[in-house]
Amino acid sequence: MKAILIAGALSLLVTLIGTRFAISVLVKQGYGQLIRDDGPTSHHTKRGTPTMGGLVIIIAVLVGYFAAKLATQTAPSASAMLLLFLFVGLGAIGFLDDFIKVSKQRNLGLRSKAKLVGQTVIGLIFAWLAIMWEDDAGRTPITHAISFTRDFDGWRLPTALLVIWVLLLVAGASNGVNLTDGLDGLATGAAMMVFGAYVFINIWQSGQNCATNPGIKCYEVRDPLDLAVVASALTGACFGFLWWNASPAKIFMGDTGSLSLGGAMAGFALMTRTELLLVIIGGLFVAITMSVILQVGWFKLSGGKRIFRMAPLQHHFELLGWAEITIVVRFWIISGLCVATGLGIFYSEWVTGV
Repeated sequence: MKAILIAGALSLLVTLIGTRFAISVLVKQGYGQLIRDDGPTSHHTKRGTPTMGGLVIIIAVLVGYFAAKLATQTAPSASAMLLLFLFVGLGAIGFLDDFIKVSKQRNLGLRSKAKLVGQTVIGLIFAWLAIMWEDDAGRTPITHAISFTRDFDGWRLPTALLVIWVLLLVAGASNGVNLTDGLDGLATGAAMMVFGAYVFINIWQSGQNCATNPGIKCYEVRDPLDLAVVASALTGACFGFLWWNASPAKIFMGDTGSLSLGGAMAGFALMTRTELLLVIIGGLFVAITMSVILQVGWFKLSGGKRIFRMAPLQHHFELLGWAEITIVVRFWIISGLCVATGLGIFYSEWVTGV
């Protein structure tokens, strides 16, 4: 528990102080956000706002986690290291995308195929290691079963399908956060709530773990307490970054932050055996992603008609005349309700044993 508190507090402090320093450096370098001409006209005032702030989040999480390990004199677990690999790996792809945008002064960074290839490579390495890395009891960070609040006994996938399932989760979650990151503080605040939920889930699974507390309702999850340390570091980092990212934003996280945070969400879902529950906990990200899928699909099927004035969903409400801060706060409320619902389902499953 001490490590969880240290990781969260230190990562928050690093982003609070480090983001202010990063803003100065990025402004001097001229690494400002480019704004699409086909987007809401109100966004044109944001042109030139420093981007790539996700770098600070990544550094803060790493500092918070490893400092907590050092302070408590405990070794990093395999699960935590794999999750951090996925987090940093996707962040590196996002950083390359952001850097190309700001250095070449164009809206398009990495080509979509190149970005997908990068996500696939990171996802494949993560999946292979997570399947093969056994502990002394023969447990691996992820299993072959699909899960909701725990693994479904009858829903076991062969290795090839499991890898595909992992890649879909990683791509879906990372791109979902990326699509949500369109208004000041929206994705940061929602992500903070999701990671806060995983702090609770991992602590609960640690207390009811089959390795230390066997029983009918125990959780067959590897390294849950150390995953809670990572989740705490992510929550603290998002909290500190939000201080500077809230409206009016002084800095944007960019793809560096959105891809890494989304990848971490997928990693937590896989390792805590809550893959399908993530659809509820991260309901805001799912809704925004679905708005894009529906918009594009209906546009092609109907020969040019649209469901929303603009996708992703948050921009539809902007074009309806809602103030940006109103949209952000209301979407935060929706995200909070989704997280609370997901946690309620998770806990009630244990209580009822259903």
